[in-house]
Amino acid sequence: MGSFIRVLVCVHMFMLFHFFACLSSHHSCHSEESSALLHFINTELSNDTYSFYEDECHHVYPKTSTWENGTDCCSWMGVTCHSVSGHVIGLDLSCSTLKGNIHPNSTLFHLTHLQTLNLAFNVFYGSHLPLLPSQFERLVSLIHLNLSACWFEGDIPFQISHLSKLQSLDLSFNHRLKWKETTWKRLLQNATALREIVLDSTDMSSITTTFSNWSFSFPLVTLSLVNTGIRGHLTSHILCLPNLHELYLSGNENIQVHVLKLNCSTSLNFLYLSRCQFPRSQIPPSFSNLTHLTYLDLSYNTFTSPIPSFFSNLQHLTHLDLSFNEFSGSIPSFLSNLQHLTHLDLSYNRFNGQFPKVIGQLTKLQTLILAGNNLGGKLLLSSLANLTQISQLDCSHNKFQGPLPNKITGFSSLTKLYLNDNLLSETIPSWIFSLPFLTALDLSNNQFTGHMSAISSLSLRALNLCGNKLQGNVPESMFNLVNLSVLCLSGNWSGPLHFSLFSKFRNLGFLSLSGFNSFSPCSETNAGHQFTDLFELKLFQVDLTNFSKISCEFPVLKTLELSENKLEGKVSQWIHDMHSLEYLKLSHNQLSSVGQFPWYQLVNLDLSFNLLSDISFICNAPSLQILNLSHNKFRGTIPRCLANSSNLEVLDLQMNKLHGTLPSTFPRNLISLNLNGNQLEGHLPRSLSNCEYLMDLNLGNNQIEDRFPNWLQSLQNLRILVLQSNKLYGPIVSLKTKDAFSHLLVFDISSNNFSGQLPKAYIKSFQAMKGVFGEEVQISFDYFKTYSFGGISPINIRKDYEDSLSETIKGVRLDFEKIPTILAIIDVSGNKFEGEIPDVIGELHKLKGLNLSHNRLVGHIPHSLGNLTNLESLDLSSNMLTGNIPTKLTNLNFLEVLNLSQNQLVGPIPKGKQFDAFSNDSYEGNMGLCGFPLSIQCNNNVPLQHDPPSEAEDKFGFGWKPVAIGYAFGMVLGIGLGYCVFSIGKPQWLVILFGGKRIKRRSRGNRRARTTLFQLFVVM
Repeated sequence: MGSFIRVLVCVHMFMLFHFFACLSSHHSCHSEESSALLHFINTELSNDTYSFYEDECHHVYPKTSTWENGTDCCSWMGVTCHSVSGHVIGLDLSCSTLKGNIHPNSTLFHLTHLQTLNLAFNVFYGSHLPLLPSQFERLVSLIHLNLSACWFEGDIPFQISHLSKLQSLDLSFNHRLKWKETTWKRLLQNATALREIVLDSTDMSSITTTFSNWSFSFPLVTLSLVNTGIRGHLTSHILCLPNLHELYLSGNENIQVHVLKLNCSTSLNFLYLSRCQFPRSQIPPSFSNLTHLTYLDLSYNTFTSPIPSFFSNLQHLTHLDLSFNEFSGSIPSFLSNLQHLTHLDLSYNRFNGQFPKVIGQLTKLQTLILAGNNLGGKLLLSSLANLTQISQLDCSHNKFQGPLPNKITGFSSLTKLYLNDNLLSETIPSWIFSLPFLTALDLSNNQFTGHMSAISSLSLRALNLCGNKLQGNVPESMFNLVNLSVLCLSGNWSGPLHFSLFSKFRNLGFLSLSGFNSFSPCSETNAGHQFTDLFELKLFQVDLTNFSKISCEFPVLKTLELSENKLEGKVSQWIHDMHSLEYLKLSHNQLSSVGQFPWYQLVNLDLSFNLLSDISFICNAPSLQILNLSHNKFRGTIPRCLANSSNLEVLDLQMNKLHGTLPSTFPRNLISLNLNGNQLEGHLPRSLSNCEYLMDLNLGNNQIEDRFPNWLQSLQNLRILVLQSNKLYGPIVSLKTKDAFSHLLVFDISSNNFSGQLPKAYIKSFQAMKGVFGEEVQISFDYFKTYSFGGISPINIRKDYEDSLSETIKGVRLDFEKIPTILAIIDVSGNKFEGEIPDVIGELHKLKGLNLSHNRLVGHIPHSLGNLTNLESLDLSSNMLTGNIPTKLTNLNFLEVLNLSQNQLVGPIPKGKQFDAFSNDSYEGNMGLCGFPLSIQCNNNVPLQHDPPSEAEDKFGFGWKPVAIGYAFGMVLGIGLGYCVFSIGKPQWLVILFGGKRIKRRSRGNRRARTTLFQLFVVM
């Protein structure tokens, strides 16, 4: 027995010895792997001082700065070793500010025992193309590979499909990485252990095998293919994969959701389908069977009608996003069944009615977003008293009106409150400024008046009160907000304000002030104040009359706006000395000279609406990307340096006095070109067809003489084409390019000399106007940027170019400072087009304005125009159209302007809906029309053909009956007199009565009468 115990003790000691030996080996790093890591970092890569991914990464840190030669690599940050063998099995260098290029012979590929590799959110580029190396196949033990947001480009190497042990693959946000069909198919066949695939924003458009035919033989749990360009159908085959819990397909416009039945027991928890295609713009009823869903995102689709009632079945939902659709009606009460909701986003739809009290029953809500609807009445915040966990409330961009409640309970957890862009009035209640955890408050663009209360919400980081009518003094308590990073104040402030006070905000990054009657900029007496973090400063309407010496220091200021003041003369030297500036806006002043141009790093310059006349200074700004010199007094020709600028993306020279011909070349990177309202002449340069990114081309109101530039059809990104009021001529020839002008939203060639048929082939190609993309096409990604400084709601701080567009909308010529993204217009008026109106126009369902007036069009008004249900303005006047007005036009519920005058239309005017609101002006000059609102009544739906009333009728009140009697009597008398003349010769009394000068005078009178009748015809 004793020997047995001794054996047990020996075995136990041996096991302990082996255990401690294993522990000691954990800290032993293989020298060849240590050398490989050091060579990879020190020779092939380097650390950047700036990270592109500060917002995406929770913590950006150069992990490799802790790596030292001679130390155990298993202790290095980001390195994981096997506890027994000591081999490096894990390498996590994500968010490490790395830059460089991973070469095919990189020592990284010597780490053949790697099981986990994460290089996400670094920048791998160099002198050569940052191709994804095929040598990743040498890491045969890889289980997890994450190369997201690494700037790789080119074809994904076929060899990556050899990594058969992969369980998770993340190549997302490498926008220029492309999948080949063979690579993708082989990956699906070989990687039998894949559980997670994340390929967001890579290019899969070349894969012809449709999504619905993909075969997943591995235990897939997560599939994320956002913005990849895949095509096919989403069917129950995919949704019923037995292990699938998360499916992200947002942003794939070629994916069609066809889920007619869903009879399986699906385990899906997360489903993201924003920006996809749904048949008939309806949510499939089969979605009611997705009862395990916790996250559902159906935003940015075209869903209409009310929210379907089957949503009440999805009782496990915690996150529901239906934003940016066209849901209408009131917010339904059955949403109260979703008692687990913590996030509800119904923003930017067409909901109307009062504030939804049903929301107050969702007691677990933390985020509620109702922005961008038509909700009105009082903002019943008291109905949310039970939402004790709510942290974000956004009711902005609605029609709420009246005062806010003076007292409120239940908002103690609120961190973000956005009530901007409503009709709220009276004073701002004091409770808003005393919420204990509030970090962002946006009350801008309302009608608040009176004085501000003291502010005790010391956690505030963003405060926007611009666009109100506040009065009095800025409360002193505001300067106690030590965490403030964003501040926007406007109103009619009476008290004095010293600009230097704002230097107390050590974290202040954005400052916008306007409406101060007594504004004191920094001066010599308070010199030395530093705005150490301020990178954006805007001073509007603060009555600056000259460039005073500002002694405050702005070491990192990148944006300066001094617009809408009274500045005159030359730009001051202190602005010239700010070499950190990237954006300078001095518009709407009275500047006459810029002086020496020192801002070589300037990216965005806006000097519009001034008195500048010498444009030569601009050639000293090689870095400019956005340039707005509109509404000045520039003369001469367009400088050649602008045409040769490689960086220029937006150029606005409209409303000047520039003359001569257009430059023969333009920058290839141009996004927007606006030369409207000058005196330019000659031909349209074909070099514009080389500007492949061009989205906005406005050459209107010049003297350009040429044929229609059909060569522009090669520009696949063109959204706006304005050629109005030039000397363009001839027919518009046929298209030669497939999908030409497919993204066009504004087509204005009015007031030229075009002839021939209306360009039917062009109209067929206007795909964006048809709405086939499943969303409203964004006109520009660089014009307007909505910032979220410190978490504040969209302030719409227009950092970039403010484009302008002049169009005839609802019968009035309007100038848009920014282009509505849902605007779709065709204007071909004032030309010599002939023939019939093409039926195909009725397919342009997104059209808002259609103007075909003042041409030579004939035939009937197409019934298909009744399909343009979004149309707000229709002008077919001054043509030669015949037939009846189609009753189908009464379907145009949004039609506000109708002009059918000066045609040859007949029959009754349709009744009902919008047609009951149009006046006589809409129909004048059509002699055969009858019915309301005309005074001519219809008889059994047959119009009475009568002449229009003469001047005599207007003056003396004669109706058609006495005129007819007189006409008949005149005929009898005339016949009798004629008989006398031919029977007995011409009697002297008859010659005296009707002969000589009197007859001539009567002829002139008849001509005058005919002229008067014609004028009446035109007026009617």
